[in-house]
Amino acid sequence: MTKAEYRKRVWKYVKQYEWSNVFAMIRNNRKSPEICDNDFTGKNVVITGATSGIGYYVARKYASKGANLICINRNKEKSENLKLEIESEYHVRVDYFIADLSSIEQIHAAADFLVNIDRPIDVIIHNAGIFLTKKELTPEGFDKVFIVHYLSSFIINYKLINKLKSQGKARIILVNSEGHRFAAWGLRLDDLNWEKRRYSGLKSYGSAKLAQLLSMLKFAEEFNDCGVTINAMHPGAVKSESGKDNGKFYRWYKRNILDKRLKPASISAEAIYFLGVSHKVENISGKFFNLTTLEDPTPPALDYDVARELWNISLLMSKMV
Repeated sequence: MTKAEYRKRVWKYVKQYEWSNVFAMIRNNRKSPEICDNDFTGKNVVITGATSGIGYYVARKYASKGANLICINRNKEKSENLKLEIESEYHVRVDYFIADLSSIEQIHAAADFLVNIDRPIDVIIHNAGIFLTKKELTPEGFDKVFIVHYLSSFIINYKLINKLKSQGKARIILVNSEGHRFAAWGLRLDDLNWEKRRYSGLKSYGSAKLAQLLSMLKFAEEFNDCGVTINAMHPGAVKSESGKDNGKFYRWYKRNILDKRLKPASISAEAIYFLGVSHKVENISGKFFNLTTLEDPTPPALDYDVARELWNISLLMSKMV
């Protein structure tokens, strides 16, 4: 992408932004999620990053309604503890697969594991994420935030396309963020690893979340009329362990300032359960929710031309072509 092409794209977005969407976001941030009390006994739910934060509460919520869990986690000891806790308390089945979702090789291994299990997958919840204040590259040389938040979900979804289609019914939930608005002028497809620009933790996070929303457009098209839906959601301003690997100042700021203003992660779990189970959203796909309220994302998140370009780049990055 040349500078002229990028400037042209930015100007297009400038004309598309509307203040009404910003005000809607502010109103929606004050709302509580809709609650779904439907039973989910015997269903199979995949959760990435289930040992802490939002993922932990999501795991307990689905298990409390009778769902069996398949967790993709990084830490074996925490995964085993979670398995013992939930199986003993809720009497459901909990399986786990250990994978570092910043490693493309391990992401593929996790995806292959899901493809080959002998059970249908009813709900997939892409929850794993990180926030870094300093740039960190993966062993493959990619921005770590981009890989964990975006490419991991892309690879898993892509490799599961045929399995999910053959089932005739499934839901994919992307735990996204209003933080996609930090990438206000769109993705720099020519600089996804922040080699040409000064790294910013917020902009890197926003770019990864924006990429996830763009991929949703393509996946929604892929799954059209086959009973499989994919949606993204902002989990609310809740406490999580995101950012725990940053420096001392950030950890102090998060513990003493941010966390005291945040709501419990159980609110997110209620919203994610609603989106995964409620009949009200059964036929909705390719949409962004603020908790359980439909909301318009930013104009760059609706740019299908960029979504198509990103799709091709992602296939190359993930070594699938």
